[in-house]
Order: sequence, then C-alpha cells, then structure tokens
Amino acid sequence: MDLTELREAIEEVELVDGHAHNIVALDSTFPFIRSFSEAEGDALSYAPHSLSFKRNLRQIAELYGSELSLQGVEEYRRLSGLQSISSICFGAARISAILVDDGIEFDKKHDIEWHKSFAPVVGRILRIEHLAEKILDQELPNGGAWTLDTFTETYLEKLKSVANQIFGLKSIAAYRSGLEINTNVTRKDAEEGLSEILSAGKPTRIMNKSFIDYVFTRSLEVALCFDLPMQIHTGFGDKDLDMRLSNPLHLRTLLEDKRFSKCRIVLLHASYPFSKEASYLASVYSQVYLDFGLAVPKLSVHGMISSVKELLELAPIKKVMFSTDGYAFPETFYLGAKQAREVVFSVLRDACIDGDLSIAEAIEASKDIFAQNAIQFYKINLSLGSKHTVTPNSLKIKTSASHNDASLVRIIWVDGSGQHRCRVVPLTRFNNVIKKNGVGLTFASMGMTSFADGPADETNLTGTGEIRLIPDLSTKFRIPWKKQEEMVLADMHLKPGEAWEYCPREALRRVTKILKDEFNLEMNAGFENEFFLLKSVLREGKEEWMPVDSTPYCSTSAFDAMSPLLQEVVAALDSLNVTVEQLHAEAGKGQFEMALGYTACTYAADKLVFTREVIRAVARKHGLLATFMPKYALDDIGSGSHVHISLYQNGENVFKASGGTSQYGMSTVGEEFMAGVLHHLPAILAFTAPVPNSYDRIVPNTWSGAYQCWGKENREAPLRTACPPGIPDGLVSNFEIKSFDGCANPYLGLAAIVAAGIDGLQRHLSLPEPVDTNPHSLADKLHRLPASLSESLEALRKDSVLTDLIGEKLLVAIKGIRKAEIDYYSKNRDAYKQLIYRY
Repeated sequence: MDLTELREAIEEVELVDGHAHNIVALDSTFPFIRSFSEAEGDALSYAPHSLSFKRNLRQIAELYGSELSLQGVEEYRRLSGLQSISSICFGAARISAILVDDGIEFDKKHDIEWHKSFAPVVGRILRIEHLAEKILDQELPNGGAWTLDTFTETYLEKLKSVANQIFGLKSIAAYRSGLEINTNVTRKDAEEGLSEILSAGKPTRIMNKSFIDYVFTRSLEVALCFDLPMQIHTGFGDKDLDMRLSNPLHLRTLLEDKRFSKCRIVLLHASYPFSKEASYLASVYSQVYLDFGLAVPKLSVHGMISSVKELLELAPIKKVMFSTDGYAFPETFYLGAKQAREVVFSVLRDACIDGDLSIAEAIEASKDIFAQNAIQFYKINLSLGSKHTVTPNSLKIKTSASHNDASLVRIIWVDGSGQHRCRVVPLTRFNNVIKKNGVGLTFASMGMTSFADGPADETNLTGTGEIRLIPDLSTKFRIPWKKQEEMVLADMHLKPGEAWEYCPREALRRVTKILKDEFNLEMNAGFENEFFLLKSVLREGKEEWMPVDSTPYCSTSAFDAMSPLLQEVVAALDSLNVTVEQLHAEAGKGQFEMALGYTACTYAADKLVFTREVIRAVARKHGLLATFMPKYALDDIGSGSHVHISLYQNGENVFKASGGTSQYGMSTVGEEFMAGVLHHLPAILAFTAPVPNSYDRIVPNTWSGAYQCWGKENREAPLRTACPPGIPDGLVSNFEIKSFDGCANPYLGLAAIVAAGIDGLQRHLSLPEPVDTNPHSLADKLHRLPASLSESLEALRKDSVLTDLIGEKLLVAIKGIRKAEIDYYSKNRDAYKQLIYRY
C-alpha cells in the first residue's frame, strides 16, 4: 500500500489551531519546564523522567540546533529572543489560524494582538468563569454590594457586547466543581453561591457549584442567540482538577436538556483518559464535537496514538478537530503541530491497512481533522482574516506558514555598498522550491557600487559564478504596506548549507561566534535612524525633491504635520516586532529621528533593514521620498544611523562597572572592548561611512564625531558613553558610535565593530582620558578621523586585524567597491544627489 500521498497531504496542510493560550515574555516567572508537563511544585522535578519530556525536548533541540538539554534550549531561547524563536516555531508548525483562550493570567503574557505576527487569523475564545470573576472584582458605581440581579445584568451585557468579536466561549467548570452541570439551578441556590463567593474576599475565585452552573447556563443562552460554540475542559489537567469529576459522561444532564440541544459543545483534550467516553458522546449527540489538544503532545507516542484512535472508534471524522493547546511558550505550538501530524498519519495509516478507509478517504479525513472541520465549526474565513461564514474547501493546501492571500515573496539582501535589493517569487514557487533550495544570484551582486549595477574592478567578483539566496524563515513576515506580499531576509550560500565567504550576515555571525567562544560575551546593539522626508516640486518642468518643512529640532509642529505617516510607520514596525523607543523631529529641514530598542547585534541588523524598508515604503505611500543618505543637502546637517553598543554575559549587562572598580563607570571588559573600537575606528569607517558623501557629514561641530576620541555624554565625540534613565548615577550601560550612517551595510558595520572589540579584549587595551569639551578646540592635540573615504580606505588597507577576523576575500571586495566609489564621485561632483533614490 503506497501511503506517500497521505503522508504528503498531512505534511502540507496548514493547520487551524482551535484552542490555545497566550505566549509570555522571555522574562516571565512562568518556568519554561512547564511547557513539557502539567505538573507543578515538587512534582515538576520528576517531569524530565517522562517519555513525553524526553521526546519533546529532543525535538525542540533539533529544531533549534541547540544543545540537547533543558539548559541548552533555555540558553538558545535567551540569546535568540522571543521574536526569533516564535518565528522559527510557528514557521515550522505551519498554522494558519489560532483561537486563543486568554483567560489564564500568566505572568507577563502578551495580548492577542501580539500573536497576529505569526498567523493570518488570530481570534479569541472567551473563558466565562474568568469574565465573571473580573466583573465581581470591580466595585459597583454606587458603592453597593453585588446582588444576583446586578451581576447577571452586567455579565450578560458584557457577554453580548463582545459576542460578535469572539469565536466561541469556554468553561473550566471541570476544574472548579465538576462537569455534572445543573441547568436548572434555583435562584436561591445561585444567590447563596454568590454570597459565599463574595464573603471569601478578593481577588474573586468562583468555586461554588451552584453559582458556576448558573453562570454556565446563562452563558449557553447567549451562545444560542449568537450561534457560538462552547468549549469545555474535560479529562486531565494540572492537580487543581479532580479527574473523577472531569469525565464527560457527567454532561449527560446538559446534553439531554432540550433548551440547549442546538448548542455546539467541544470536549477538549481528547477527554483523556476518558477518550472512549468522549467518542461515544460525539456519536450519539449531534451537538458534541471533539478536540485532541493537550493529549497531543503531552502523552507518550503510544498514548497519543491510542487516544486519537479511541476518539475515532465511534465519533464521526467530521467532529474531530486538531488544536495545540499551545500556551506560554511558542515551542508548545510547534510540538502540538509536529506530534499531531505524526499521530494522525499513524492513525489514518492503520485505518487504511485495516480496511476502514481508502487512501483517498484518509486524505480527506486528514484535511477535515486539521483544518476544514474547525473552519466550518468556528466560522473562520482565512482570506479575510476575521470571523465570517465560509464555504467548504476554502482552505488552500500549502507547504509553508504563509498567509493564504499572499501571492508574492520578496527575498531581500543587502549588498557590499549597503543597498537593499530583492528578488521576488510567487508564493507557490517559494514554498515548493525556494524555501529549501534558494534562488540563484550572480557573484557580481556583492561587487556593485552605489552608482552602477555592475561589479567594481578589483573586487574579484564578476558575472561568472552563481550563489544561492537561502531565505531565513525566522525573518519572514507579511509586508505591512502590501498585504498580499511577504518578505524574508536571505543568507548567501554557495549551495544550500554551505555559506558563501562574501555573505554579510554570515560575516557578522562569524565574529560574534568568536566573541562568544573566546570571552563568553554577546554584543547588543540599538540603532537610531535619522532620515529626511522630501516632497516633489516642479521647477522649469523638472522634478526636484525638497524638504517637507523648515522646522527646528524637536519641533511639535513638524511632528504634528507628519504624525499620520509616523503613526503608520510605528504600527508597521510593531507588526514586524521592531520596537520603537523614541522619535522626534531633528534639526535638519524635513529631518526626523527614530530610535529602536536594543537586541543581539545579529537581530539588530535585521531590524534596521526592516525599519529602512518600512520608512521608505510608507513615505512613498504618502507621496513623499524618505532618504537615509548621509548629507542630503550640503548646507544642512547630515543624517546618521548612530548605534548604541553594550556587552552581555549570561543575560547580564557586563559593560557597567561593578563594585566601583572603574574610574569611567564601566567594567574592565567594557573598557577593553571600547578601546579596541576606538583604536580601529579609522578603518571601521570604511564600513560604517561607506560613500564619499558620508564624509560631508563627519565634520567638526555637527555632533557627528570628527576626531579620534571618546567622551562621557559628549555628543561631539565619535564614541560617547551613556548613562540613560534607570542606570545608577556614574555607571555606564553602553556606548554610542556616531560615525555610522544610512549607507552602511549594518551586518558589515557591526562585524567591524565586534572585530575591533575582540582585538581590544585580546590585547587588554585601555582608553585614553575622556574628552569633556568640544574636540575641535583640541584639534592640535587629537587625531582627526578620516576626512574622506580615501583616508578610511587607506586605514582599512593597513588594518590586518579586521582582515583576519572578517575574512580576506570579503575585505578585497569591500576595498574594490570603496575605490570605485572614490574614483567615480571625484569625477562626477554632483552625482551624490542621486543617492536619495538608492538610500
């Protein structure tokens, strides 16, 4: 029997996750080990000895390529960041819709909106007991006490007000008083139950059975009116649960109540260990449906398979639905999806072998279980990203966690001259071919300049030879300004799995690995983006670009005028999980600045690329041109891309001094690293100030850092130590490099900084005395930083340290590009004006 087609159908279908919970921040107190077990307290110490723990940990470690240990996975999570691991997990899980029960109060949980970066549809399931408790925790406007009537009025009003915004209700009665729901609770019993709950004080916890049954019954009445399903926790859970009361057979009184015969009921968690009982109920009661999340992946392989098999012993296939029961950690979503595919394949394979199903019937069953049943049951429209009635077979089968209405994917790279470029492929081709094999690109692409789309002489790169742009799926997002397109950053490989020596992202990874392996340090970075907004004007029939205003630094009127555009930029960046910490009008005409949050330097470079893309695109949408070029107008101030640098070790900022051991407020490793950067700064400029126009910006008295020095909070120094709000007085949390601009390839610029810092650490370099005045006033005592690209290129040629750490072949290409830039712009004095279209 050839089961290939069944295997492919199960592997390719995008999943609809009908029941999940919120993800928490990395620094939540909710322990990561809880992703593997329902145990808590002392019992949790035994979790690592369970079959499911060992299997699930191994699968996560394989996904991440991390050490096979709980500590190794946790270290990978911390270093990668929540955005990255979430992208990896959801990308691998291929989930097209998630319904979130947000009624669990995890520490530092993200709201439902946050989750929308990872699936086209993210909807809410409302937990009824949680809503009732929140209401009772409130004070009545008149200062009176809650009565059954005031509670009921408030509760029903709230429930009805959100009924059209949710996909269903959920009850955890099994956790509180059991599933033998009395749908005919007397008023007296309900009042006494409310009184008992109120007398226990706040925060409110509803445990009285009569009141729980009353709330449940009134909720069903609303569910009937709005055709909402009710999810019910059944079977196992944490130890708060009395499993004897969570057997779904206790629901018979409810299921027999004719008032609620049309209320659609979902029995969650395969009702394990009562899976056969749940299967029976779904077979004889038309309103009963089944969901097997939690049982998969929390049981052993045998337990998962037997549980799903038991569900299908009697229950119609059209009534069985997948969910992850994912919670707190993105890994739980991945594990739920991965194990469900394997388990359902095993179950349907055996059904085919046993003669219960044909191959075609099994394929149809897989699509129903994983997607179609939930789409129709919860009324999900994946094309609209919201709750609507859908027609059968509306879910397209794909091989990637792409959005259903996306049609094109932009594969983005940044070349040696700092320009963003992209190849665009149809989504189907991306999923079927490009995702694994990449897209072809000529060697010449890493030798191009800011003025010509051809390789510069002396780069050793020509049109002969081809690499592969391999998409980094952890960076794949829907494009905020083009809703039917996606974008992804790419690595350069000679062939899949073999990095090309000229790849900028790989160069940054190489030096950060040296920093980590040799010193157990990670460099964090946060960029400030300065840019001009220009408007088009016609002069003598020719288009010219002029600043949108002439307002001064931090002008409120400038911000007010551009507020709609800036609001859209911030919202778009938020959808890409790029944190904006601050923005304001800068001193130049039409100039603005946007500061980003800091993160590991590899991710900081990715986020800078996305930020530039967003700002330029949103400006175009508003009929403007945004440019990051260093000196747009020679008679105005320039634009930089200042970067703030800090060092972390085992999750702690170690740039700061400890125990008052440093006269500068920084640690020894911080001083040595910064001293290395200061020492190599002339050569670093060849990366961070890569075009001749860059040096029109780096001049004295413009806060751009023209002299080779450093200072404490000295904005005329190229390196400035900072003590931002929240840092104890006198301590330094990071330092700023001002000679970094918007033409720089951020991966290469950061790689040069890390390489210089490594040299400082290796040679235990120390800093000279800080400059606490305008360096220009000490011009006769200080070294002037390169005043031209020619000078910084010469410094790079003499700097063997950067060559050794970054890579000789890549450095040859960069030097060739820089030499071509110097030659061209020296002969074409006005050519710099065209840079607004490239940067």
